[in-house]
Amino acid sequence: MIPMCTDPSALDGLAWLTCYLTNGKHLLFYQSFGTVLLLLSLAAPLALGLGFLGALAKRSAMIGVRQLGQVYVAMVRGIPDIVFFLFVPLMIDQGLEIVRHLTLCPEVTAPIFQGNDFVVCEAAKIPLSSASPWVHSLYGFILALTAFAIVFGAFAANTLDGALSSVPQAQLETARAYGMRPSQVFWRIQLPQMWSYALPGLANLWQILIKATPLLFLLGIEDIVYWARELGGMKGNRFDYPHPDWRLWYFSALLVFYLGMTWGSEKIFARIQARLAVGQATLAGKGAGV
Repeated sequence: MIPMCTDPSALDGLAWLTCYLTNGKHLLFYQSFGTVLLLLSLAAPLALGLGFLGALAKRSAMIGVRQLGQVYVAMVRGIPDIVFFLFVPLMIDQGLEIVRHLTLCPEVTAPIFQGNDFVVCEAAKIPLSSASPWVHSLYGFILALTAFAIVFGAFAANTLDGALSSVPQAQLETARAYGMRPSQVFWRIQLPQMWSYALPGLANLWQILIKATPLLFLLGIEDIVYWARELGGMKGNRFDYPHPDWRLWYFSALLVFYLGMTWGSEKIFARIQARLAVGQATLAGKGAGV
């Protein structure tokens, strides 16, 4: 703590504002931006990986695998995102606790579902009640990350499946005519060219993922939306730093943050698209002078 901040009531002007913006809760607010960036950096590759597996499943020659891929994509895309974001963490959490309860507490014969209550033995709870606060926070973050990966993985699967179908069939047939095995055609011809077709859809999906991060607030994670509402609300004289309702300013800061993220992402994806288009038999490739 800054020495002059020990007595906030004696401060005014710039000194008051400096101490206010550097107090403990504001430091947590600043750290929450890191939480959002961490979620994005982990959810994007996980969703892309699930999407790739989902696209392969939809195109599988085995009917069971193909139907599984189709059900996954159709189910997630057909259910409102907010329902899935609330359902998946709860399903995983209760599922794990049920398994632990049956394994660790076989002597407990009372039903787990007792009316509106979900009751498991103390040893089956995840995390344990004696666990440190950071363990609870990490567990909640992992559940949220899983929900994001599953939801956006389904959308990615649909995008990748369409991109794979967009690769010119003449090139695939030519590769097969030269004696390439199906796996070689896929990995050497179809997959490399697929990305130029998939990138616009994936870029749009990334923008949606960015805009979906405020849902962390609904999952009980203290993200930037939580702290913006907490810090921006009116604070009376019983608080160290009383102030009127400043939520407009805090949410304006979030607006700038998200606009900056989406604007920067557009520039990055435009560069990637231009590089991928070089040498491709697409309008973008022809526009690149090849």
